[in-house]
Amino acid sequence: MKVIPFIKASACGNDFLIVEGAVMPGEIADLAGATRKLCDRRQGVGADGVEWLFPAPDADVYAMLLNADGSEAEISGNGTRCVAAHICSEQNKEKIVIGTGAGLKTCMLISRHEMTYEFETAMGKPEIGEEFAVKLEHVVVRGIPVSMGNPHYVSFVDEFRADWQMHAAEIQNSGGFKHGINVELVVVQHRNSVAVRFFERGVGETQSSGTGSCASAVAAMVTKRCESPVQVHAPGGTQTVRWQQEVFLRGPAQLICRGEFFV
Repeated sequence: MKVIPFIKASACGNDFLIVEGAVMPGEIADLAGATRKLCDRRQGVGADGVEWLFPAPDADVYAMLLNADGSEAEISGNGTRCVAAHICSEQNKEKIVIGTGAGLKTCMLISRHEMTYEFETAMGKPEIGEEFAVKLEHVVVRGIPVSMGNPHYVSFVDEFRADWQMHAAEIQNSGGFKHGINVELVVVQHRNSVAVRFFERGVGETQSSGTGSCASAVAAMVTKRCESPVQVHAPGGTQTVRWQQEVFLRGPAQLICRGEFFV
């Protein structure tokens, strides 16, 4: 039997397991397989993904994100914030630099209450493409591609359909996205507020998304529907996005528990 120590954390309901990967490779050769077992919500611990941590010469840590299905993602804004909360709890630092597949991200501690930490993270400059249509079985949808180091397709809607998950999955599986896609369905509430539903690569529906919140806010701002800062409301909670040359994401991360998983 092999043992994987973990910490579970959540950022607006987007939950992650944090594992010190540096001590694992010799024991756990198949990180993707271990991730699938860890994230299983019935026979595992349950999470949207695992942040495997490794030493980094130019950062406090390098976080390799594997989604619940074992696939690797460039970055999670919420997962990065969860890692920052873990480091803050261990080292009492207020400025934390985390290496990701989308580059270095700096998290600045705003406040702390017990095991809940609020950070503002410098997420970098977005890459915004031209709006384009995706033809589905019964409808054509239009959306804006936005990259926050990972790919997003932001579609503005008047309201969330009862079967929005099926609709988002159809967009995701349409075949028009070479590297897969994170889908955001966005309802604009007013000039500084949107409501969003998230359907992510390798996971499906999530209660929130950090990079998805950034992409949604950026798309709303670039189309003049909103202006900075934008509050992004999701089922799991609210985050704030401001865009001043680069994008800044502010929100909470809560450390929930620690334990050991038996493989």
